[in-house]
Amino acid sequence: MGMNRTELIELISNGENSGVEFKRDDISPERLANEMAGLLNLEGGHVVLGVENDQTVSGLTRDRREAEEWVMQVARDRLQPAVIPYWEAIDWGGGRWVGIVTLPADAPDKPYKAKRGSFWLTKVRVGTTTRDATREEEQRLYQQSGGLRYGLKPVPGTTVDALDSRRLEEYFGRVVDAEGSFPADPDERARLLVNLELAAVTAGRTVPTIDGMLLFGRNPKRALPQSGMRALCYPGEEPGYATRADEDLKGPLVPLRNAEGAIVEAGLVDQAWDFARRNTQPSAHLEGNRRVDRWEYPESVIREAVGNALVHRDYSIAGTDVTLTIYSNRLEVMSPGRLPNTVTPEGMKSGMRYARNQNLVNVMRDYGYVDARGMGVRNKIIPGMRDHNGTEPELVEEEQRFTLRLWKTDETAS
Repeated sequence: MGMNRTELIELISNGENSGVEFKRDDISPERLANEMAGLLNLEGGHVVLGVENDQTVSGLTRDRREAEEWVMQVARDRLQPAVIPYWEAIDWGGGRWVGIVTLPADAPDKPYKAKRGSFWLTKVRVGTTTRDATREEEQRLYQQSGGLRYGLKPVPGTTVDALDSRRLEEYFGRVVDAEGSFPADPDERARLLVNLELAAVTAGRTVPTIDGMLLFGRNPKRALPQSGMRALCYPGEEPGYATRADEDLKGPLVPLRNAEGAIVEAGLVDQAWDFARRNTQPSAHLEGNRRVDRWEYPESVIREAVGNALVHRDYSIAGTDVTLTIYSNRLEVMSPGRLPNTVTPEGMKSGMRYARNQNLVNVMRDYGYVDARGMGVRNKIIPGMRDHNGTEPELVEEEQRFTLRLWKTDETAS
């Protein structure tokens, strides 16, 4: 973890960013605690003491051992929960020392709060600025640490009748257990839904949870504007004002099927595949003596990609939908929110399992929409594209979104 002088020079020359903050060491304990909490709640980073905002190295104003004791005291007394950061002091030359406070990227006890007077406030890092967290941001931090399951919150202003009994009857009667059924008695139904965390009791009333509404709601978009999908098709390789297609996909995650298994009302995954099918072109291939139409992207890959995005997205982020975007050379599925906990794109490629919304995963797995082993990227998406056209899917994590990118080749391009 130690940093040498060459690495410090590079760190300072790159300037402040979301993971690096420059400060004099005569700032107040409150300000230092704010910066440490903000970094802990993002992806860790460095508070560099003895460096001005303009990148001038002024050096520590106190003995480096006193500076270390001061930093540790602030981390112990003014952060909740308390932390022990990594400290080091580097000789800059000319009698100047620079202190580096390093906060880990995988801090497990989010949200971290800084003390202000008698209050403890959650801090977030946005670019080069540290500020108070909004209520929604604080909820996401609890969720990242496993301290809050957002999907179990009741949906205000609704009743259990907002759930589609037809879909529930199919799920309990045919999907989960061919011999089972959804209870006819309203009280028994309510107890079953509460036990499965698809509903919750609040103020003496049984109402859908967010998970229940997303999966089985009659009209999820009315109560949860962040449900649903946006589907776009552009004629070129970049977004623009002109689109070939622009649709809002609405409804619950799961479909409604008849007794023969045919879809009567499509769920979101089926709607997304239908959009992709209508806005891409098949090409003809011969298999033996038989002509076979081959889609630009495999159906199984698109379904898995969309299913993953819908069940793993961060639903606490309002105002942003999962987005399916088709360009002339690629297809992208964007999911709002960072990857949960310690999951990385490389970890997903190697089969790391994760679930932000376990109820959604369980039910969609019962329907066959996501990989039963929780490793759809490794087991379906990557080999599916390799077999289809020899390309490698790209997994891109940005500050508040995750994008899966599938590429065309000349053979599969229209």
